[in-house]
Amino acid sequence: MYENIKYEVKESIAYVTVNRPQALNALNMDVLGELYDVFSTIEKDAEVKAVILTGEGRAFVAGADIAQMYELSPIEGREMMTLGHKVMNLIESIEKPVIAAVNGFALGGGCELSMACDIRIASEKAKFGQPEVGLGIIPGFGGTQRLARLVGKGMAKYLIMSAETIPASEAYRIGLVEKVVAPEELLPEAEKLAKTIASKAPVAIGSAKTAINNGYDMDMKSASRFEIETFTAAFSTDDKREGMGAFLEKRAPEFTGK
Repeated sequence: MYENIKYEVKESIAYVTVNRPQALNALNMDVLGELYDVFSTIEKDAEVKAVILTGEGRAFVAGADIAQMYELSPIEGREMMTLGHKVMNLIESIEKPVIAAVNGFALGGGCELSMACDIRIASEKAKFGQPEVGLGIIPGFGGTQRLARLVGKGMAKYLIMSAETIPASEAYRIGLVEKVVAPEELLPEAEKLAKTIASKAPVAIGSAKTAINNGYDMDMKSASRFEIETFTAAFSTDDKREGMGAFLEKRAPEFTGK
């Protein structure tokens, strides 16, 4: 179905693997287009309750495809960055939790791709960085914005301006990833988390993601109002009645996502 991506759904978990190992999974226009298509499909698929995004081989995504970018005019470069933003924004906004299982290099566009995900679990072998200034450009897939929101402005400026590559342990220390595990434990750990999330009420999971994302840049009063409205909407769902009913009846809930 896809040239540069492996995609399958098993037990309500969608597995998306960037599959250009010969290029360390570098993002070119074709890969970005396929990522946009696959996440658009996931967004509409009621069967999918959680997503695991990873890379084939020894890289998560080692960056954007410099060979392709070198030939681009400013207008063509803008088109590529616009598509990149569409992909990252879609991953960030769909009401399905997306877990990045970072297996190796996550540099430039790869670091930006991981930051668009909701949760990042990294292999001890993973490396993170935004090396763009060494190439005469800056991060262009949202890196200047998401990195600052995750690790703070000072640390974001340090990493972007120095172009330093950091190990998974340092990424964990500064809050860029949520968990670091041995390489052989990466996918099992991501699957365990995905299955835990998938067992919860799908509408509530999506609403919680939306409330966190939208409220983050609001003032506290506006964010609190948004939370109240989102909470209230949950009271109209079948999942709310099933979840609370199951709790009172001391049984496991059977959520329908309605």
